[in-house]
Amino acid sequence: MIELTQIVKRYQQHEVLRGVSLSVADGEVCVLLGPSGGGKSTLLRTINGLETFDSGSIRVSDVVLNAAVGPERDEALLQIRKRVGMVFQQFNLFPHRTVLENVTEAPIHVLKQTRDAAVRNARSILARVGMADKEDARPGSLSGGQQQRVAIARTLAMNPEAILFDEPTSALDPRTTAEVISVMTDLAASGQRMIVVTHAMSFARTVAHRVHILHAGRIAESGPPEQIFEDTKEAITREFLSEAGK
Repeated sequence: MIELTQIVKRYQQHEVLRGVSLSVADGEVCVLLGPSGGGKSTLLRTINGLETFDSGSIRVSDVVLNAAVGPERDEALLQIRKRVGMVFQQFNLFPHRTVLENVTEAPIHVLKQTRDAAVRNARSILARVGMADKEDARPGSLSGGQQQRVAIARTLAMNPEAILFDEPTSALDPRTTAEVISVMTDLAASGQRMIVVTHAMSFARTVAHRVHILHAGRIAESGPPEQIFEDTKEAITREFLSEAGK
């Protein structure tokens, strides 16, 4: 489904990503863990073009994105963004629009759905994330967890083949974090392909199919959760988990 091959990203002389390769199969939940500054969010953002990269390639299904700038890259990015949604740490909802309008905006204007079809779909998705009773509310009246659930609903409304989550609970308190993790766990159980950058270790332990530890721009260790948490191979991983209290 998604394959990253030898991704290198530099800021001037500093290599943020130093030849990262990984793949995510259909229906798989991939979690990226590691200390701050290791390149997790940067790697995630290269997939849908929010960050450029200097060498390597990214494949999403049959679409290949290369580092070279030009019309071919622009077309590949357009196709990838139709297939891959993203949920950010900050919710980025339109403050002047209702919850329902936030969720229907892109399907109407990008997917060219009729308003009636977009509204029906949006209401079904809002019910799925536990926000059906808030469709007429504005984002400013919602808690952080509620806003993040609306942001997830907005992404789902585009019917993505995969969703990228960039630390979706880091700005939330423990109660609202639990609400969002519950929604993400439900999505994973339904077979939604996901790549998740998170510090939520319980999610990584119980939901991920594969965990990658990023350190200093490289993947230090990869494996299923039981290996990463119970049978760690690398000292860098042990140090990170110890500091994280896991």
